[in-house]
Amino acid sequence: MIKKLQDLQQHIQQEKRKYNHLSATRMYELIQAYVKAQMQSAPIHQSERKLYYISAEFLLGKMLTSNLVNLGLLDEMQELVQKEGFAWSQIQDEEMEPSLGNGGLGRLAACFLDSIASLQRNGDGIGLYYHFGLFEQKFENNKQVELPNRWIGKTSWFTKKEVNYRVPYKNGWLKPILYDMEVIGEHGTRNTLHLFDVESVDESIVHDGIQFDKTAIEKNLTLFLYPDDSDEAGRKLRIYQQYFMVSCAAQMILEEALQHQWDLRHLHEHVIIQINDTHPTMVILELIRLLQKRGLLLAEAIEVVSGMCAYTNHTILAEALETWPYAYLQDVVPQLMNIIEALDVMMKERSKKASTAIIDANRNVHMANIDIHIGKSVNGVAAIHTDILKQSELKDFYALYPTKFNNKTNGITFRRWLSGCNTQLHHYLCDLLKKDPSSHPEILKELVKYAHDETVIADIMAIKQEKKMEWIAHMKKKQQITLNPYAVFDTQVKRLHEYKRQQMNALYIIHKLLQIRDNELPPRPINIIFGAKAACAYTIAKDIIHALLCLQELIAKDEKVSPYLQLCFIENYNVSEAEFIIPASDISEQISLASKEASGTGNMKFMLNGAVTLGTNDGANVEIAALVGQENIYTFGKDSDTVIAHYANQDYVAKDIYEGSEHVKTLVDFLISDEMLRVGDPVSLTRLHHELIHKDWFMTLLDVEEYIVCKEKMLQDYEKQTDWGRKMLMNIAMSGFFSSDRTIQEYDRDIWKLS
Repeated sequence: MIKKLQDLQQHIQQEKRKYNHLSATRMYELIQAYVKAQMQSAPIHQSERKLYYISAEFLLGKMLTSNLVNLGLLDEMQELVQKEGFAWSQIQDEEMEPSLGNGGLGRLAACFLDSIASLQRNGDGIGLYYHFGLFEQKFENNKQVELPNRWIGKTSWFTKKEVNYRVPYKNGWLKPILYDMEVIGEHGTRNTLHLFDVESVDESIVHDGIQFDKTAIEKNLTLFLYPDDSDEAGRKLRIYQQYFMVSCAAQMILEEALQHQWDLRHLHEHVIIQINDTHPTMVILELIRLLQKRGLLLAEAIEVVSGMCAYTNHTILAEALETWPYAYLQDVVPQLMNIIEALDVMMKERSKKASTAIIDANRNVHMANIDIHIGKSVNGVAAIHTDILKQSELKDFYALYPTKFNNKTNGITFRRWLSGCNTQLHHYLCDLLKKDPSSHPEILKELVKYAHDETVIADIMAIKQEKKMEWIAHMKKKQQITLNPYAVFDTQVKRLHEYKRQQMNALYIIHKLLQIRDNELPPRPINIIFGAKAACAYTIAKDIIHALLCLQELIAKDEKVSPYLQLCFIENYNVSEAEFIIPASDISEQISLASKEASGTGNMKFMLNGAVTLGTNDGANVEIAALVGQENIYTFGKDSDTVIAHYANQDYVAKDIYEGSEHVKTLVDFLISDEMLRVGDPVSLTRLHHELIHKDWFMTLLDVEEYIVCKEKMLQDYEKQTDWGRKMLMNIAMSGFFSSDRTIQEYDRDIWKLS
């Protein structure tokens, strides 16, 4: 094991003498072994109370730079690498990014682990070790194609361990194995991310992209994150997956409790479990079952578990508030059904309202309702989101349990999203403010005193230009795309979903394309950048990607338009791609339908790196606006009350807007124009066209004209470069609130009580 820097240097020299050559791959392997040894020797923060953060996703990103930042070794290691004749980017490129998450939910969990360790709280993460994750995205014929994401290599941050657990199902049991990864904190203490795998998993059953036998549970259980649930076999597989995760978690929690000799009847005094969205809900049921097996009565077990579990709600979307048919659960986990029945009876004594039932009239089991009834805390993830939960979506629960509800606005770790991915800006701010904003985010407010210092503004804008050049070079190498470095960088990168409204951005692109053809030229070229994956069974989302890729091809081939407008869709968008594009961006597109985006964290990452938000009054956009002031953000669109009223009254008719506005009709109809149909799939484009006119569930057409006006104003304002630089500075200055360290301190103060 390479434990000392001298050992690493010695290994490097030995390799060079032995082979007369040292490859970037081997250099990475040696550095990774050294860093892993440093992490494994770091002390663990112990206490009489411990957090278990259970999540279906931990979207970690590459770990080398992040770990070096937290160990305080990044500058030293970069210097060593440079002396050996390598660029740091060459070493970074050797690392495979773990495919263990999809979007904001998983990245939030990763940021939280960083902050928990950095704040020296006793808390571990628990999830699943997916072999192929979500999927690897490729573009073929202007369409998304899904392939297995083979991220597991011969070197790893994870260490395989044996555990003596068994996970029972109706037709037998599965044997787990465990992969542990040290999570190093900024101050040198560590916690652990525990990811469970099934011993019998078989990667060879995957064929034709990401197809596999969904019924071969012992072989497929941990292959993919969010397997296609468009059929019964897929939905049952999700139940198998989730139960496997929480049963392993519950067994680990009880095993560690017994090692500490904690009294199981007072376990809530020592253990707190944060349930991240509804995927881990069955941990409540499994803990009750296992405590009963250890001698507690049902009522005793429920009381103990009620004191241990807290629930984070990440959405009001019905599709994400998981509901499982009773019969499916009976087929997969019959051992839990008597507990579900008992809880349902008990909770119906508290409330007769159908909205609060655990088992509804159609014999469906509502997982979020279990979390809210049994857990000690229910939190939203942005102020407006929590208010909507209280006043609308979970109003009946709030009336039952007003003291359970609280808000914990999301945050991001500045150690990755500033010092890790934007070293130029980080070093500049450290020198300017005489303190490290990654460790002391509150110091960023002192930037306000430089709001009229044109030298500081020019310096920040020069760093932005440098990051643009880096990203352009990266995209040239990765996708053979040549982009204008002096254009406005207008970026929308996030999971592809209709409520996030990438389709509205597509209509803007059509608007701008037609304007340029009519000789209405923008004041400077515009690069509109997307990055997104669509769930493999989400047809309309894939249609939106197809439309955008068709537009990308049309624009690139149009000699009149392409000098003024470029569309770039980042293939296989992930954390590593985010670390390139976010520091390079000028405009941060956060255009979800008001009330639908619980918080967002991309908006915070862009803000920290000096992009200006173009967004609706949704999620954390509302808090960003309150912090930076209306002069430093661009907002548009109907507010959440109006949107919620439209849903309640069922009075939104997209076709009326389409027929009532010649402009909107022109933009929508362009999707099925002859030139689009020549490069695209008529079925896909026609289906999207029909969806926008006859359904438009997330009200694209409601806001599209105001969106276009707002974006045009933004592009005009960008030309006042000093004023724009001041907007950048003010966004950076007010971003300190969105540190995940602040979020974790609030969780700890109000819910976990670890410190």
